[in-house]
Amino acid sequence: MRILINLLAKILTPTANKFEQSLLNSETTQKAVQKEIFDRFINSEYGKYIGIKSLEDWQNIPVVNYEDIKQWIEPGKNKLLTPETIIFYEKTSGSRSQAKLIPYTKSLRKSFNQMFCIWAQDLIKNGPKFTTGKIYFCISPQLEENQENLGLEDDSEYLDSWLRLFLSPFIIFLPKRFKTVEQFKEKLCLKLLETEKLEIISIWSPSFLKIHLEYIQTHQKRLAEKLKHRISEKRYKLLLRSPIPWTKLWPQLKLISCWDNASSKEQADYLRGLFPGVMVQGKGLLATEVPMTVPLIKASGCVPLLDEVFFEFEGRDKNIYPLHQLEKDKIYSVIISQKGGLYRYRSGDRVLVTKFYLNTPCLEFIGREENTSDLVGEKLHEDFVAEVIRKLSITKSFFKSLIPINSSQPHYVLVVDSLDEPRSEIAKNLDQLLMQSYHYRQARLYGQLSPAKVVVSPDMLEKILQQKIACGKKWGDIKHEILMTTAYLSIMDN
Repeated sequence: MRILINLLAKILTPTANKFEQSLLNSETTQKAVQKEIFDRFINSEYGKYIGIKSLEDWQNIPVVNYEDIKQWIEPGKNKLLTPETIIFYEKTSGSRSQAKLIPYTKSLRKSFNQMFCIWAQDLIKNGPKFTTGKIYFCISPQLEENQENLGLEDDSEYLDSWLRLFLSPFIIFLPKRFKTVEQFKEKLCLKLLETEKLEIISIWSPSFLKIHLEYIQTHQKRLAEKLKHRISEKRYKLLLRSPIPWTKLWPQLKLISCWDNASSKEQADYLRGLFPGVMVQGKGLLATEVPMTVPLIKASGCVPLLDEVFFEFEGRDKNIYPLHQLEKDKIYSVIISQKGGLYRYRSGDRVLVTKFYLNTPCLEFIGREENTSDLVGEKLHEDFVAEVIRKLSITKSFFKSLIPINSSQPHYVLVVDSLDEPRSEIAKNLDQLLMQSYHYRQARLYGQLSPAKVVVSPDMLEKILQQKIACGKKWGDIKHEILMTTAYLSIMDN
């Protein structure tokens, strides 16, 4: 397999080299991409409606969010947003907003494919020495009761057909549909357990892996019996130990790719603790709408996919800047134009410029825009809440989230999966820290909000996950926010 891995690196090297050259002159590269995307814009029905015909008037194209262009996205109709044929629609599963349908063209899928090629080549060349290449790509269960058949079924389908074919000997495959979520869990865990030579796990949220590891631990005897004649005696015995020694169970695991910024940082650190010696690499900034950045080992950061996507950034001064004008240590909101028909589209992401690599800024995702909870005018923002929870020093808990409860006595509840300290003491400290926010303090003093509470449940993460799935979110994509803006009240039943 090592021969095939080296061959793949050789095949991908021209793409990686070309990308590296583009990083040397971000301004020139971005201008070329902007022109290509503008040509698509003026030949679309949307572009004709806007009525802008010169690239010099680019700044007059309206900056939009999904709701502004929703009427231009209609399955079965082409050329509304782009002259290129729509090959499918991918349904988003954002944490806060309603699901959106994003049109995909061959060019847009090529952008995702290029991001993977750059990432893979960098990993093979500069990362751990892969020998088996066995990889699990995240898959969200497609339940039989759901007849909807939109978009992609797993991450590998973002890749071009030739690359999927090349990677097929390395990918762990599962059935496409399942009767229940529990059936999916069992099938996935059995498949992972029998893959002794597993080297790479590519998921989105770190919690996705944690939930399945807990499932294995909880059902270890039953799973071990099912695998008794499919795994070695040594691994059979390892599977029956408590706690299970995960690194011995998958001795060749070298890479876990997952979110590790913003609210996912602590969860990624938890995986680092479970798998010492395994590289836990944060994913770049990637949305259903567009691939934005790619993590590069040699850059020690995430670089923008500047030869496929045109970037603009809104500063705190509300001015809009091109990529090459960004400044180190400053925070910006991202506006993208891509090859699937989205022009000057607010991604809703905030990024921090951490450094420069080959004259191009490296961007770190630090949170979403407008992630604010406002029951009675208190306007709690995600950044403030994250700092409050950090000051509580709840070190033993994997999952923490503040949830607004809009009842007859509105209040906030901090939900955690475990707690060593007295719950009443944590609740008291939480409320005091939240009152450092002027508007929250006023709401508490005037009796508009009741004191904050703390709820502890070992399966809290699972409860919230099930609530989000029931609301139509795709499992593998679910982000677990430090501040929820939607209260899933049934999790408070205990």
